[in-house]
Amino acid sequence: MSNMGNQLISNVFKALAHPTRIQIVKLLRNSELCVCDILPNLDSEQSNTSQHLTILKNQGIVESRKDGSKVIYSIKNEEVYEMFDLVEAIILRQIEETKTSLSK
Repeated sequence: MSNMGNQLISNVFKALAHPTRIQIVKLLRNSELCVCDILPNLDSEQSNTSQHLTILKNQGIVESRKDGSKVIYSIKNEEVYEMFDLVEAIILRQIEETKTSLSK
């Protein structure tokens, strides 16, 4: 892949490289939500949460639509959950390998 392609991949990982943004994506896994539904589940101010949502939206991870006065967010690309599942599998394997090496 070209340097431009590598940069685009890097941008997606940067957008996901924050615990609050990961939590937002996980909250949106089962349904679309407005900020009013997302905010109570985070340890974050509304302005900070909106900034996180903007970063995710700019990278095409989430999308939004207006519903009256509310902005409703949803996941744009479900493949993000495949990435999460793969990373969690890697972490679990590392934990198991660490346990195995400590018990020897």
